[in-house]
Amino acid sequence: MRQIVLDTETTGLSSAEGHRVIEIGCIELLNRRLTGREFHRFLNPDRDIDEGAERVHGISRADLDGQPRFHEIADELLAFLKDSELVIHNAAFDVGFLEHELALMNHPKPAITEHAMVLDTLTLARELHPGQRNSLDALCKRYDVDASRRDVHGALIDAELLARVYLAMTGGQEALLLDEDEDIHGGSGEEVLVRPRRRDLHLVVISASKEEAAAHEALLDKMQESGPCLFRETN
Repeated sequence: MRQIVLDTETTGLSSAEGHRVIEIGCIELLNRRLTGREFHRFLNPDRDIDEGAERVHGISRADLDGQPRFHEIADELLAFLKDSELVIHNAAFDVGFLEHELALMNHPKPAITEHAMVLDTLTLARELHPGQRNSLDALCKRYDVDASRRDVHGALIDAELLARVYLAMTGGQEALLLDEDEDIHGGSGEEVLVRPRRRDLHLVVISASKEEAAAHEALLDKMQESGPCLFRETN
């Protein structure tokens, strides 16, 4: 299964007020493993950035001079997202901004769901932890995900943190360390087991049917014609 963990930074809080996307960060998961493939772009919004937004992500208008416009990278972005499941924290915000950008360029398929499925980890976190704080910062603390390198919000680093939170929150899986300087229970590039935190999961044992058991015994009989059958000796 291919999943893309996605985050954006914007000039403000509402696309309805004309705010734009200024950074997109995507991290690829394949069968619940970080592959190292990513998509990351800064974008020129052709407008000012709200002071409040700049305090959150630390990106100024001057930082974006010379960066491409959204319409210039849209095809590349959609190709990266194609036929995946998008994992997004507070998906309505990011999806709303991306669809606004696609609509502005008159894209023939402006709905994100025409390109990929969407999983909202904020909704998932609220189901797992009702009545608790479920911001990305709170989830990093709850699942022991190291966010010490995150001085300000950034699309790519937030996507990486969300990927690790998502893997821990949904049962725990191996995660590939991408940072060569990171050293958690091993050296660079090693796999680290994130232990499951769910306590409501039970092992399901499916027994063979009578027909399957009979076919198995018939096969052992045929093997025994040529000599001792080790499978029967170990039973």
